Amino acid sequence: MLAGQVQKKQPKAVRDEIVGTIYEQSETIAHAVTQQAGKSRINWDDKLDAVLTSRVFGFPIMLLMLGVVFWLTIAGANVPSELLATGLFWVEDRLTELFHWFGAPLWLEGAVVHGLYRGCAWVVSVMLPPMAIFFPLFALLEDFGYLPRVAFNMDRLFHKAGGHGKQSLTMAMGFGCNAAGVIACRIIESPRERMIAILTNNFVPCNGRWPTLILMATLFMAGAVGMGAGITAATVVVVGIVLFGIMTTLFVSWVLSKTLLRGIPSHFTLELPPYRKPQFGRTIIRSVYDKTWFVLKRALVTAAPAGLITWILANLHIGDQSVLGHIAGWLTPFGHAIGLDGYILMAFLLGLPANEIVVPILIMGYMASGMMIELDDMAALKQLFLQQGWTWLTALNVMLFSLLHYPCGTTLYTIAKETKSTKWTVVAALLPLFIAIGICFITAQVVRYMGWV
Repeated sequence: MLAGQVQKKQPKAVRDEIVGTIYEQSETIAHAVTQQAGKSRINWDDKLDAVLTSRVFGFPIMLLMLGVVFWLTIAGANVPSELLATGLFWVEDRLTELFHWFGAPLWLEGAVVHGLYRGCAWVVSVMLPPMAIFFPLFALLEDFGYLPRVAFNMDRLFHKAGGHGKQSLTMAMGFGCNAAGVIACRIIESPRERMIAILTNNFVPCNGRWPTLILMATLFMAGAVGMGAGITAATVVVVGIVLFGIMTTLFVSWVLSKTLLRGIPSHFTLELPPYRKPQFGRTIIRSVYDKTWFVLKRALVTAAPAGLITWILANLHIGDQSVLGHIAGWLTPFGHAIGLDGYILMAFLLGLPANEIVVPILIMGYMASGMMIELDDMAALKQLFLQQGWTWLTALNVMLFSLLHYPCGTTLYTIAKETKSTKWTVVAALLPLFIAIGICFITAQVVRYMGWV
């Protein structure tokens, strides 16, 4: 109460004035008692900060860097993905021959080769190339010292949204893995602001959702402007989706700070580190080992059993239809209302253990035989979706639902451990789900009402 009264009487934060005065005095003392050799040399740190953290150029440069990182990721991942798919599905053919040579029953071959192995092969061929490009690029920006400048630029927005400036750092961690982003929320001292950061970390896409976003943008958005500008168009769409996620983070933070988690925003002082020349070799090796391999290993652990379960559901029939088909049919009316269909919703439900396996499950659902197809032919994959009645609206809503829906199983488990609260874990799951449904419903209804599809 006392803090609130002081804040009303003093619009400018008292803490900011105190910190500013301390730094001014420190600078005065430092100039008085020290001598700097080569005073005529240009201070490049100050020069760069004047541009990268300025109110005019700070955000445009952030968007530009984000776009360059995504462009390089999308442009560079296609060829390695196709090579990996070709190699891994060649191995699948040899495994099939091996099962035939042993005379193994068809159900065993289907469960192991078309369920376990094919799910893992799909995850590796689609996930590994973009991760192997995106994470090192992100790590190089971090090594250069740019990420603290991003936190500095975002601090004002999070403060206005009722959050904490450090939330931007945890959000940056969430781009790699939301579970890691939730753990990173420990750096926020205020329990109220830490909870806001935990509950909103899911709104930035993690590595498991990048393949879905990139695939949908490449198939349905890039094709609309021609092949020549396809990569650029896909990049613009993905950047737009990321910005929408950041805006949702800010909006939900603001709503939470005014309702369930009311309180006075606290301040933090971030001393910007000096710029450094990135250590390319060490940074790339470390990011591949610490992040890419860790995430890929986790995806494989979850993809294997999920692929097996999906194969069983697709091949277990009740009447003349598979169990998978029955579930999808039951979900279809609701899915249609929000611009999706029953198979898409079922894929997201079965993909709870890891977002990486949503698209493979979706493809398996569409393939009535219960077998996944190879992704070495993008045109064939798009044709498969078109045969199921997909339009650009379906692809857009898949991207929005993937961006906004509930966190994966690992992240929910991490939230439960960090908050030690069943109530907040349930909120962390249901809040984004309702937002995802609401956004997709509004988008679908507006687009249909305007006659755009």
